[in-house]
Amino acid sequence: MTKTSTTRRPQNGPGPHRTGSLNRARWAAMRLLLGTVGRASAGIRIGYRHGFDSGSMLDYVYVNKAGGFPVVGHLIDRVYLNAVGWRAIRARRELLKGVLRKEIAQRRGGEGVGRGVRVLDVASGPGRYLQDLVAEYEPGTVRVECRDLDRAGLAQGERQAAERGLTGISYAYGDALDPAPSSDAPDIVVVSGLYELLLDDSIIEASVARLREMLAPGGVLVFTTQTHHPQLEFIANVLPNREGVLWEMRCRPVELAERWAAQAGFTKVASRRESVGLFTVTTARR
Repeated sequence: MTKTSTTRRPQNGPGPHRTGSLNRARWAAMRLLLGTVGRASAGIRIGYRHGFDSGSMLDYVYVNKAGGFPVVGHLIDRVYLNAVGWRAIRARRELLKGVLRKEIAQRRGGEGVGRGVRVLDVASGPGRYLQDLVAEYEPGTVRVECRDLDRAGLAQGERQAAERGLTGISYAYGDALDPAPSSDAPDIVVVSGLYELLLDDSIIEASVARLREMLAPGGVLVFTTQTHHPQLEFIANVLPNREGVLWEMRCRPVELAERWAAQAGFTKVASRRESVGLFTVTTARR
């Protein structure tokens, strides 16, 4: 879930919240604390190594097992993993898996079942949740392609899938915002955790329209939207992203995301909210 190099702030877009010398000093102190004492946490070290928005970071958050230096590091890591944003991302994963199970079930008895249901995640990172999903089905029932620009995340996912003996999942380098067509059009396209990293609305609008054209007839686009986050200011002033600059996100009303899908020609656009309440998962049918 990470994810593309096109996450930079548009020229006239919002910048980090840094107003006044007191605030600047406060954020500088937080960056110093996190970059020194905080590195006792395994999760925080991963964030500094790969970016706090990276697929490797999210993979660690999904596992949700505190690590780092004994005692102090583990305590810091547990506090870190219990942050509201990470709890919401784990809840988003469970909602997303439930939505995908339902979509797969609707297709298994339909035309073309012999080739398996085809799923494409255009910004997957290691794709741990997709590995879990594939493991639930008989071989050949579900075929998943994971794409990302993060080669380290793709390699990590390939290793994990091989260790689990999974044959229904593959990994390929690819840009979510400039996706190469698939040789076999997917039944389901997934965009999870990407659009909130993009600050330019027009990029998302274009992506939604482009992904519709990639789908097989009757296919569905499944994408996530971050509608709010109580720690945006902290994140934008303290945590570096994959590109080594401070990580900015943009929250949007789900109604706006649904409108973009409808304008792109999708039908039966519907959304559900995960249990923590920061993200929605939207389905849009071609």
